[in-house]
Amino acid sequence: MIIDGFHEDAVATIKTIKEHSQCAIAILIVGDPGVLVDELDSRTSLVQLTEDFGWGESANALLRNVTSEFIVIMDPSTRFTGDAIAPVLAELQKREFVAVGWRGGLMNLEDDWRSVDDKGAGEVDVLFSYFIAMHREDALAVRGFSNRALYYRNADIEFSLNLRQSNGRLLQMDLPLEQDRHHGYHDTDPEYRDAQSKKNYDRILERFRGKTAILSPRR
Repeated sequence: MIIDGFHEDAVATIKTIKEHSQCAIAILIVGDPGVLVDELDSRTSLVQLTEDFGWGESANALLRNVTSEFIVIMDPSTRFTGDAIAPVLAELQKREFVAVGWRGGLMNLEDDWRSVDDKGAGEVDVLFSYFIAMHREDALAVRGFSNRALYYRNADIEFSLNLRQSNGRLLQMDLPLEQDRHHGYHDTDPEYRDAQSKKNYDRILERFRGKTAILSPRR
């Protein structure tokens, strides 16, 4: 989990994870950890960054430094209402999918790849970073997230299409999760948010638009 401000909300999320699962929790914090230090225990670790290197590079730091076979990248706004870890691990262990997530969809070809349609549970082109579980080595094999993604939005689409291009299949599942206020979107300067989102999406269009062979079956 990458945390940049709004520490109290992140604490609330961490408590729901601990209540409903037994997984280890790795927190990467930009700036002062504040009240988050109170959440550290035998299963919870913290890395503090004194400088913001961007969302993509922070996500890759987690991929490189967590040594487990599987890893979940999730947003601090995503809360557990039940055990969301066990079902995604069960799917990943089958080795049919390289990544499993909660929200995602299919690239909208009629919109010339400029949007994603949520088709519900099933195989997808894209998983969103609200909650993505993956085989860590598969993620590293495609070099993880783009270090050029300073902002989170659309970086997950680029990462997903990288996995698809490497013949990785992605699965969207209904999971016991809910979303609280997404500070990374709603409380970010709109000009910065829109400019960085566009930069990320422009890379997607340049690299992938038209490559329909990498996409999952339409449904």
